[in-house]
Amino acid sequence: MGILKNILWKTDRKCLYKFVVNMGIKGSLSFARFQRRQKKGVFFPAFHFISVTDDCNLHCQGCWVVDKEQNSRLQPEMLDRIVTETKQAGSYFFGILGGEPLLYKSLPDLFQKHPDAYFQLFTNGTLLTEEMAERLRKAGNVSPVISFEGDEVVADIRRGGKQVFQSASKAIENSVAAGLITGVAISVCKSNIDMAISEAFITSLARKGVIYLWYYIYRPVGPNPSYELCLDADQIARLRKHIIDARTNYPIVIIDTYWDADGNAFCPAAAGLSHHINASGYVEPCPVIQFAADQINGKSLNDLYRDSSFLTGFRNEIMAKTKGCVVMEDPAWMPAFAEKHRAVNTSGRKNDPDRLRVAPRVPSHGSCPVIPEKNWIYRFAKRRAFFGLGAYG
Repeated sequence: MGILKNILWKTDRKCLYKFVVNMGIKGSLSFARFQRRQKKGVFFPAFHFISVTDDCNLHCQGCWVVDKEQNSRLQPEMLDRIVTETKQAGSYFFGILGGEPLLYKSLPDLFQKHPDAYFQLFTNGTLLTEEMAERLRKAGNVSPVISFEGDEVVADIRRGGKQVFQSASKAIENSVAAGLITGVAISVCKSNIDMAISEAFITSLARKGVIYLWYYIYRPVGPNPSYELCLDADQIARLRKHIIDARTNYPIVIIDTYWDADGNAFCPAAAGLSHHINASGYVEPCPVIQFAADQINGKSLNDLYRDSSFLTGFRNEIMAKTKGCVVMEDPAWMPAFAEKHRAVNTSGRKNDPDRLRVAPRVPSHGSCPVIPEKNWIYRFAKRRAFFGLGAYG
């Protein structure tokens, strides 16, 4: 009842309508189309993650876009084409990433140009002002997902900024006040796991009007991978058990995209649910796997997915190799696989493949024991509605 109260009483009517129709109904239909395509041997992902820019105003631990030799950003015409072609394939759901995507000034124009689509906006919150929240409200088809990485001390360390906790809190306030479907994402690591699964943290978000809490597992990538932050296998199991119980215990939707309805680990990129288009127009398996053999310039997405031996090979080989995250479990495999398929390093850092070749192996969600979902709503969602909002974890 608490979740429904927050949604029905605190959400703008237009935002609620777009959420139900574009995200809920059309999202489920998109997933059904994806399943039918798979049975016919035709591949096109259920949704796309799009990094619109590499630019960011923070410098986070484990970030895959920092310290590039040169930052990129998608041209507005290219971004519009990606969305248009994806809709033509019957998929209407997009995750918008950066860098910090709100540094991409024309982004609200994209949302308004595609009122039949739905966008999750992954933001650090520093630029989610009252004015920006109002622009998103007018579009109606955007759900901000605000990163919340720790308390006043931990957040500044994790995000490489100052007063990051306060900025995220203010962004939540602005988003909820505008009537947006507001989410919070936390990348769970050793320095914040106790806070992340605490009753005080979760109930505080619910009281603020946050609709959903999205749990990630920290992945050590980029030039500052900070392996010391990685969860061990026991902590991953602890997080999984918490997620199962929290779905019933708190008046907030709890999201993960690491486990299916029966509790089996899976990789959305390996399953073909999603792929990532970076700010240079390269199509990567997922945001943290920064290799690609295909670029969208001059080629339709349909043709790209049909012809890509790299993406097809990735999906096939990963499914046989692991149900977890290969970047964590066997990082040296990725540059070797990329070399075999003549894929290029798309990290923007010359030494990234060499870093992966000597990187330590750490546990991923694939190491977790099988713990099935208890709540029937989540079991249904994970089987029929984008695996629980359908996005990459």
